[in-house]
Formats: sequence, structure tokens, C-alpha cells
Amino acid sequence: MAGQGEPCAGPGVWNQTEPEPAAARLLSLCFLKTAGVWVPPMYLWVLGPIHLLYIHRHDKGYIQMSRLFKAKMVLGFALIILCTSSVSVTLWRIQQGTPQALEFLIHPTVWLTTMSFAVFLIHAERKKGVQASGVLFGYWLLCFLFPATSATQQASRGDFQSDPFRHLSPYLYLSLVMAQFALSCLADQCPLFRKRPPQANPCPKAGASFPSKAMFWWVSGLVWKGYRRPLGPKDLWSLGSKNSSEELVSQLEKEWTRNRSATQRHTKATAFKRKGSHNKEAPETETLLPQQRGKRGPLLRAIWQVGRSAFLLGTLSLIVSDVFRFTVPKLLSLFLEFIGDPNTPAWKGYLLAVLMFLSACLQTLFEQQHMYRLKVLQLRLRTAIIGLVYRKVLALSSSSRKSSAVGDVVNLVSVDVQRLTESVTYLNGLWLPLIWIVVCFVYLWQLLGPSALTAIAVFVSLLPLNFFITKKRNHHQQEQMRQKDCRARLTSCILRNVRTVKYHGWEGAFLDRVLHIRAQELGALKTSSLLFSVSLVSFQVSTFLVALVVFAVHTLVAEENAMDAEKAFVTLTVLNILNKAQAFLPFSIHSIVQARVSFDRLAAFLSLEETDPGAVDSSPSRCAAGEDCISIQEGTFTWSQESAPCLRRINLTVPQGCLLAVVGPVGAGKSSLLSALLGELSKVEGSVSIKGPVAYVPQEAWVQNMSVVDNVCFGQELDAPWLETVLEACALWPDVDGFPAGVHTRTGEQGMNLSGGQKQRLSLARAVYRKAAVYLLDDPLAALDAQVGQHVFNRVIGPDGLLQGTTRILVTHALHILPQADWIVVLEDGAIAEMGSFQELLHRKGALVGLLDGASQPGDGGEGDTEPPAGAKDPRGSAAGGRPEGRSERFMKLVPEKDSAASEAQTGLPLDDPEGPGQPKGKDGTQYGRVKATMYLTYLRAVGTPLCLYALFLFLCQQVASFCRGYWLSLWADDPIVDGQQTHVALRGWVFGLLGCLQAIGLFASMATVLLGGIRASSLLFRGLLWDVARSPIGFFERTPVGNLLNRFSKETDIVDVDIPDKLRSLLMYAFGLLEVGLVVTVTTPLAVVAILPLLLLYAGFQVTQMLQWAVRSWTDLESSIVSVERLKDYAQTPKEAPWKPLTCAAHPPWPRRGQIEFRDFGLRYRPELPLAVRGVSFKINAGEKVGIVGRTGAGKSSLAGGLLRLVEAAEGGIWIDGVPIAQVGLHTLRSRVTIIPQDPILFPGSLRMNLDMLQEHTDEAIWEVLETVQLRATVASLPGQLHYECTDQGDNLSVGQKQLLCLARALLRKTQILILDEATAAVDPGTERQMQAALGSWFAQCTVLLIAHRLRSVLDCARVLVMDEGQVAESGSPAQLLAQKGLFYRLAQESGLV
Repeated sequence: MAGQGEPCAGPGVWNQTEPEPAAARLLSLCFLKTAGVWVPPMYLWVLGPIHLLYIHRHDKGYIQMSRLFKAKMVLGFALIILCTSSVSVTLWRIQQGTPQALEFLIHPTVWLTTMSFAVFLIHAERKKGVQASGVLFGYWLLCFLFPATSATQQASRGDFQSDPFRHLSPYLYLSLVMAQFALSCLADQCPLFRKRPPQANPCPKAGASFPSKAMFWWVSGLVWKGYRRPLGPKDLWSLGSKNSSEELVSQLEKEWTRNRSATQRHTKATAFKRKGSHNKEAPETETLLPQQRGKRGPLLRAIWQVGRSAFLLGTLSLIVSDVFRFTVPKLLSLFLEFIGDPNTPAWKGYLLAVLMFLSACLQTLFEQQHMYRLKVLQLRLRTAIIGLVYRKVLALSSSSRKSSAVGDVVNLVSVDVQRLTESVTYLNGLWLPLIWIVVCFVYLWQLLGPSALTAIAVFVSLLPLNFFITKKRNHHQQEQMRQKDCRARLTSCILRNVRTVKYHGWEGAFLDRVLHIRAQELGALKTSSLLFSVSLVSFQVSTFLVALVVFAVHTLVAEENAMDAEKAFVTLTVLNILNKAQAFLPFSIHSIVQARVSFDRLAAFLSLEETDPGAVDSSPSRCAAGEDCISIQEGTFTWSQESAPCLRRINLTVPQGCLLAVVGPVGAGKSSLLSALLGELSKVEGSVSIKGPVAYVPQEAWVQNMSVVDNVCFGQELDAPWLETVLEACALWPDVDGFPAGVHTRTGEQGMNLSGGQKQRLSLARAVYRKAAVYLLDDPLAALDAQVGQHVFNRVIGPDGLLQGTTRILVTHALHILPQADWIVVLEDGAIAEMGSFQELLHRKGALVGLLDGASQPGDGGEGDTEPPAGAKDPRGSAAGGRPEGRSERFMKLVPEKDSAASEAQTGLPLDDPEGPGQPKGKDGTQYGRVKATMYLTYLRAVGTPLCLYALFLFLCQQVASFCRGYWLSLWADDPIVDGQQTHVALRGWVFGLLGCLQAIGLFASMATVLLGGIRASSLLFRGLLWDVARSPIGFFERTPVGNLLNRFSKETDIVDVDIPDKLRSLLMYAFGLLEVGLVVTVTTPLAVVAILPLLLLYAGFQVTQMLQWAVRSWTDLESSIVSVERLKDYAQTPKEAPWKPLTCAAHPPWPRRGQIEFRDFGLRYRPELPLAVRGVSFKINAGEKVGIVGRTGAGKSSLAGGLLRLVEAAEGGIWIDGVPIAQVGLHTLRSRVTIIPQDPILFPGSLRMNLDMLQEHTDEAIWEVLETVQLRATVASLPGQLHYECTDQGDNLSVGQKQLLCLARALLRKTQILILDEATAAVDPGTERQMQAALGSWFAQCTVLLIAHRLRSVLDCARVLVMDEGQVAESGSPAQLLAQKGLFYRLAQESGLV
């Protein structure tokens, strides 16, 4: 309630004949009284109903009557009584006949109703669980400030005796309001009956007072704790449900699905209408409409609906901040008027100074609230969009997965989502700076009159340039992201298949490919950066041009216009705001351009085709005995809408409990049949139905980097007895016994610490543990030897296995198990050739008999590693999967007593060790403390010392030009006025313009130098990272998760590319600008130096100036980003391989001529602290000899191959090839002269020709010849593009068998003197295997062949067989000699059914 004195009426109030200073008008008692009366009630009546609606919709519980609440109510009723008494006194005086001004009745009445509403709000907030009210805090603050000012003025006038009541009531009112305001600074107790249960460590913000929330005091406890000691997970507050990923992702997914469905319905309706009116154009319309409307709109609307409330609140905070921003120049103008009028009371000057200080503080306060709300919104949107991308990945159709490789998804998550969410901060920068510019023009008009119109012409003239720059930058941003995707896709494939790359010595070829793509990426980034510099400078220049043109026109056009102090300094203040607006606008455009590219990429990805949920009619309920559990009727399927059907006219019914075997040659469609049942294929026609839960075992085992027990349980509740049973049936107990931590041993990245057979059995165990009704098994026996395969079939898959009673579809090449199948389906060319029982198909003498005739010795169906578990065998000849007594103790014991060296022989890695040479201690964990200064020096060295010094010089020059320009303007303002005009106006204008041009040139050169230097640094740092990783030994990749490496090649690289140069440029601009401000203050007011130094020291607690604030923000942003440089240099000090091409090499071309291999007391270990995996191995392989290598798991077979290729260096002894020690041969020279066909067929993204001839050494005719040899010529000729057919990531658009044949063709092309076969025929049928063996025999007849025998039958035609046992050669001789000795080889033959 305002102080009540004389009313605001009378002739003096409305007399405008004599001019009155603006300060006098705005600071008059009448104005302050009027504002004090009407502003607080209007505030509460506008925001109060909105606040009531909000708390009604967000009920937080119920707060009991506390002392705080009671005190508020008492004060509220006291204020109501006071207002009632004011109304009563006025009415009493009117009744007594004393005339009263109408305002004496209206004002108390308004305040009475408003106070009653405020008391009601206090009560409503308690009922709804509001602990601290920001609305009432603001109301009580306004109620105190305005009346306090007018009361102070009224007290200074005296005249107390005339009306004591109206003089005393404001002071009583102010006392009550001040007490109410003090109580509003406190928070009430926690509410009861909350909808959400209380959290263990809740965030203190929920119970903080409003000043604490506004000033962020609630976070000070955590900051102080983090200052004293490193923070841990337990120190962090619990995440509220509204910030949890589950709720955020579900909310965005719901909105995205709803909007996309609405858009699709609208598109179909529009297409239908157009089809009716324009029949011929309908197909074209249906194609274009989804592309134009179906991608961007739904995602944009979904994001807006999820984040609009937080964004609008943040925008409101920014608008309020800008109101205070523009209040400062107006107050400055009033203050200058006050200085020029000696008759103005002194209290007005003090009041104006206080108001300017409060305006600056409130501007900062609201601006930080804006930043806080938008930062929280960024985190929420980032969480929601990443979750939406991950969920989309799981729902992609097979054709969509081929177009979206792992590297693409990594870029989307790490780069595109980041850019999109960061643009939220800059969205208001697209329109708010325009408002700033308009307001600035209004201010300039008030100061300079019509001369301000010339500023509009300056801005309009620069708009076409910036539109052109924006369009060009958008194009280059798209090109950069395309190249980034290509690089990420290739890098991801290299890292996941690095063993194959090192086998063949292809590191150099792949490095060249990656660096070529990287050069194109950086070229687009360089052009975009230069355009950004031009755009930024154009806006900066526009500010200078506005000042130049406006001052010149103002002083030259009209003779009476002169440059005085008020015009100069207020104009400079306005132009400073204009400068910020123009600086913010290009940053906003820059961010939005990047965000639009990323948004389009995300929208395109989220709009990709998904698997049709209706493709398979699946029922969760299990079917009864005798019912058909699986049914396919007239099913035709394709991998994509553009490709030909891969399965045609499939009619198949599988009753409950049936074991159905699916056989056929390579590429017949066996795996495609299982994919069709899973709904992964596009259904062209027909129907598919499955009853009951389904479990799937893929042909290529999928293992996660976690413990054995976690891999098997896979999120399900641990059932220890059932887990023991499953591990026993899958023959995993003997392997688990050898693991260092038993079932709690981690399997390594992609299961690298396990053999192929172990991974496959672990994958099978995961499916068995689930207890599903339907099992789809895609050749799970291919990676297992005869004994283990038979054990797994008998104990798991077969009629008496754990899965008996369930419906099983088994794709297999193991033809010897077919008699035990209930039903057999033979596929040929994507169609069912025949089906029936085994005996029926034998009598028909059809396709199955042809397959059996093509496979010699059908009884020997063992495929995969000769890896029976160490231990006894049961009488049936299967592996002893039985477990001894006390096996349950393994679940309690982390480290068993037995030595783990045997199980580590294949990989040489202690399976429970998460760190090692490839992963330095703590490098990928949490790091504490500040960023080391050496990282800044590392980055600056990458930029280059000359370039760094040149950039600093340029920034200094442009800042000196800026200082001189401001100083020259002050001299211009101080020029004496002679006859109404200033002298030297033309000179002042020309010099002012020249200094502005010099500043613009320096600004462009300095920014371009920093950005180009950043690109140079990122190029060198990326090249160093790529080199460090490529030169690392194979053990590095076995220990370092691929995700960590991909993160460095994507997110960290992008930060070094874009963020660090941008933040370094911002820091330098603000730092030199701050230096200029300090210099100006020091020159004009030398004593201010005494205040500046403590201010710099105490800035952590006092945010005073905008420039200092942004300088500190830029520094902290740079410090957080420079961590990426440290992460890029993580692997610089890790152990590296021997030189690829040393300066001196013991081998000279053509080496090796003959291919003689000699092991001399050879031994190797995988880590210094481990025992020897291979020891004392000495034997000689003659040139052209074919030698088989057999043995159990961990015997050291693969270690010999790894030692021969120097994947692991010899610990003792050595290997000689043609008399040359391979330790003295460069790695690339060695690996290029030895060919290996590994167990896993790997193809890389690129053309088929590139995959066959990585180094471009052969002609097309030679390639077609080897394709003819491996019987793939017809297949390749039918592909689009033939040899130029683009293989997808991992070659997923080809079958596993076809990929294995292509790897064989690749080996045939190399045709080296030494060939290593490491289970090269696991994924092909027996007939194809025999053809492959024939091809190898003809092409490598004169070569030395080392055959690591996974199918024991494969070594029977070898001249010699080496039997490895515990890292040593146990037996050596011809197969006949070894069988006659009846030693270890004989026992292995018995287990395989050969004897």
C-alpha cells in the first residue's frame, strides 16, 4: 500500500508548457506512489491464477501447519486488518462530511482484495505441498520496494501533524510487509502423503527456499564437498523421476509415435484425394509426400511437446533479463540528466545509482536462470533422443540395418544429438537479437533523431551476404557430416575386425582410406569455418558502420547537431548492446545450421523402415501338445523391398515338441527361414504364426563384455540350480573351472577372451536358460568339434536333452544328426525342395540324398574346434560334462585355486583383468583434479607456435584498434563547439572509420587464424590417435572396449574439431575485451585499479560484469573441452608393435622362395606375468609340405599361428622362414608373404573388388578366375554392379557361407608360399567343403600349408600331423603313424568317430 499524502492531481501535474527533465518526471512522488499502488496488485492478479492452476495440476502432497505457516497467516491477517482500517477511515471521514480524494478509497480497497488473495495463496500452497513460493516472494518484494521509496520521499517532506493516520499507516504496513518478505525467504517443512516415495539421497533443490533456488545456494554444499575431496557416486543426489531416462524416453517415444502416425494418416489421405483427381500423378505424389513431410515435422513436434514448458520458462527468464538489460542505458541517460541539473535533489542520484546496480544484478540473475533451465532441458532432451535412437536400432528392419552401420549410429548419438541439444540455447538467438536491434534503434532515434534511420540501411545491405553465407555453410555442414559418417563406419569396421587387418598387414591401406576421408571432412569444415568468420565479422562491422554513419550524418547534416557527452556515451552503451545482439545472431545461425543438419539426419534415421510387428502372428501363451506351434502358409519373403525374394512359396507347419532340422547348400535360405520366423524379413505374401515365447541362437555367437553368469542370465533372475544344469548340458563347466573367477569371469570385448566354441556354447546356454517354448537354432554346432558337438546335441537339443518338449528348428550342416530329428526340411534356392522324416527322404532319393552323397563319411559330422573339455569321458564318447561334488561352491568363490594358464593359452589374458597394456590404469575411468597444463601445451604445439603467436598478435591489434576507436570517439565528443558546430568533424569521422576498418580486418584475421589453427591441430591429433591405435599389438584390442575407441574417433574428435577452436576464440575475444575495459577504466579513473584487483580475486562469489562472466564461462568451457585432447593422447604411451617396415630387413625379395619353416625352441607368453603359453617347440616344416596341427583347447595350436605372424612376439627361441629369422623382418613384409584364412569370415564396407584385392594388385580377369574356382562367379555376376557391388558393414548382405568362400578367394589371389588354414570351412556344407579343399589343393599344391585341424578328418591327407598338448608338441608324424601309436591323436580320433 503506497504512502498516502496529497493526491496526484492539480494544475502543476498536467502543466506541460515548461520542459521538465525525464529524471524529475520518473522519480516524482506522484509517479512512485502510483507505481507502488498498482504494480504489486497487478503482478499478483496476473500470476496468481496461473500459479494456482499449476500447483493444482502438480500436487506434491500436504504440509502440516508449521510455525512458519502460522506466522505468515498472522501477518497476512494483520495486513488485511490494516487495509480494512484504511477503507473504514476514509468512509468515516466521508460520512462526517470531510471531502476525500477518490484514490483514498480505491487504493485501500484494491490492496484489501489483493492481500486477501495473497493469504488464500499461502493456504492453497500448504494444501498442495509447496514449500517455497516464488510468486509470493516477488509479490512481497514489490510490496516493499515501491512504497518504501515513496514513504522515504514523504518522510523527507515532514508535515506529520496534518494527518497522523495516513503518515503512520505506511510505516506500519512496511514493517508487516518486510516481516512477510523475510518469512518468504524461508522454506516450509516437507509435505506428507507424497505421490512419489521419498528417495535415499534427494536433491536439496526440492526443499530449498526461493532465494536459494534463485541464487543456486542449494548446490553450494556439493561444490564445497567436491572442493575438499573427489566426489563419488554416493555423493551425488538421487535422480528424480522426471529426470529419469525411463520416463523421458517413454514420453518422447509416445509423442513421436503419435505425431508420426498422424502425419502418415494425413499423407495417405492427401495422396488418396490427389489420386482421385489426378490419376496419372498419384504414384509420383505418393513417393514425394513422405520425403517432404514425413520426417522432420513429427520429430520437431514431439520434441516441442516434451520440452516446451521448460523452454518457455527459460525464454521468459531471458526476456525479463533483457528488460533489465535495456533499463541500464535509460537509467544512464537519467543519471546524465541528473548530473547536468544542479537543482535536482541528491537522493535521486543515489537512487539512480542503486537502480543501475540492481538492474545489472537482476539481469545476471535472470540470465543465469535462463541458462540453468535450458541446460537442464538439454540434458533431458539428450537423454530422451539417445534413448529413442537406441530403441529405434532394436526395431530396424533388415534393409534399414544395412543402410545404418554401427559407425552411423555412433555419430548420431555422440555428435548429432549433441549438436541438436546444444542448439536449444541458441534458439532464442534467432528472434530476440532482432528485438534488441529494434529497441536499440528506438533509443538511437530518441538520442539522435532521424539520423538513426541510416542504421537500418546498413543492416539491410548486409542481409543478402549473410543469407548467402548461411546457405553455403549448410551445404558444407551436410558434406562434413556425410564424410564423418563414412569415416566412422570404416573406423568401426576396422576396430571390430582388427585381428583380420593385422593378419594380412592391411593397416597401411586402411590408414590411407581413413585419412583420405578425413581430409575431405576437414576440407568441408575449413570452408565452413571461414564462412562463419566472414559472417561474424560482417555483424561486427555492421555495428561499427552504424556508429560511423549515424555520427557522421548527425553531425554533418544539421548544423545545430553536435556530439555531446550524453549522446556519445549513451549511444556507445546502446551500440554495445547492439554489438552483443549482432555477435549473438551469427552464433545462433551457426548453431542452428549445424543443428538442422543433425536434426534432418536424426529424423531420417528415426523414419527408417522398421520390422513389421504384424509380420508374425505371435502369441505369448504356450500351445498345447499336438497343436501346431509354428505355421507358415504360402510365405514369400525378401530382405528389402528392392531385392528379389529370398524365400518363395514356403508352406511349413511344426507341431509342438517337434525337432525340425533344416539343411541345404550354402545360400539356400536356411538362415533366412529363421529370420522370417523372427519377423526380420519383409513379408511379400502369406502368413506366419508362432505360439509361445521364442529364443534364438545366431550362427555368429553374440557375447557381451560381462561375466559368464550375466551373459547366461541376461537380465533374468538368477536361478543357481538351473544355471548349473544349463552350464553342464552346454559342456561349459570344465571351461568355467579354468577361468580365474569362475562364472564371474568377464568374457572380454565381443568375447575376445573366449574361443569360438566357447562363445557359441555360451550363446546357446543363454537361450536354454530362458526356458522358452520355441527355439530357433542357427547352426550352433558348427563351431564345435565332434565330441563336444555330440555332447551338446545329446544333452541340450536332441530328443533326450534339456529342450525336450519344446519346439526346435535346427539349421545344421551336421548331417549325421539327421536320423534323430523328427522332421527334415531341405532348402534349395530359397524354396523347400522336400521335407519329411529321415527314412522317408532316404527312400525318395531326392535332394537330401544328394547332400549326403556330396559329404564323404557322414558319420564324422564334427565341426569346429577340437575342444573337448579336459577331463574324463563318458562311455558314449561324449564330453564329460558332469560336475563333481561341491560345484555350487563356484558361485561363492571368485578365484579358484587351480592355475588358469591353460584356459588362457588361446588368448593369453587373465579373464578377470579389466585393465592391461591396452588400457592404461585409470585412463577410461574417472579422473580427478584439474586438467594438466601439458594438455594445453600439447594442443598449442599441434596448432604450431608461429600460428599461436600470430593469433595473439592479431587479437591484440584488433583490440588496440577497438580501444583507439573508443578513445577517438571520446575526443570527438570533447571537441569544442564553435557557432553551433564542432571543429574537425570530417577528420574525426575519417579516422573513426579507418580505425573501425582496421579492427574488422584484424578481427577476421584473428578468428580465421584460430579456427584454421584448430583444424590443423585436430588433423595432427587425429592422425596421432589413428597411428597409436593402428600400431598397438593385438592384446591392446583384446583389453580395450571398442566403444572406448569409437568414442575417441567420434565424439572426442568432434570436440577437438569444432568445440575447442570455437571456445578458444571466445576466450581470446572476451579476455582481450576485458583487458580493454580494464585499460579504459585505468586511464580514466586510476584509483579504480585498487578495486579491480580484488574484484578479479573475488569474482567466484560476485558476478558483476557481463564480459567477466562470459570470459570465465569461456574458460571453464575450454577446460572441459580440452579433456578431449588428453583422451586422444591416451594411447600414445602404450606398448606398440615392432616396425612395419624397418630401415634394415633381413629378408630380400623374392622372399620366401621355398616356404621352409623352422621353430627353434620357440616359446611365447601373452603378458610378462603369465607363464609360457607355448614352450620348447622345435620342429621343421619342409618347403611344400602340408602339416596339420591338432590338440585340445588351450593346447597352443592358434598360438603357433599367432607366433608365425608375430601377433605375439616370441619370449624365447625363434622362427625361421627360408633361413631368415622372422624377428628381423618387418611385420608388413612378413604378413604379406603368409596367407591365413581365419575362422571368422570378415568383409569390410566397400566394393566386392576392394574386399578381394585390398591393395589393388590384381586385374579383374584374375579376380573372376578365383571366383570361378570357389564357385561364386555366377553369384557375383548376378549382383548389381558385380565386382563393384557394395558390401555392407560386416558383409551382412551375404550369407556366412558366401563370405567364407570370398575369404577363400581372397587367399587364392594372394597365392603366397605359406598358407595357414584356421577353421576355414566351418560355415559351409560338407559338399562345398570338399570343393574348397580341392581348390586349395590345386592352387597351393607347391606351397607350405599349416592346417589347424578343427575337423580331424581334414588332417588325414596331411603329410605330417603335430599334436599339441599344454603348449608343447606331444606327438609328430604321419596320420597312420600316430594312429598306430595309440597316443593322444588316437584318442582324439576315437572321440571324432574315426576309429
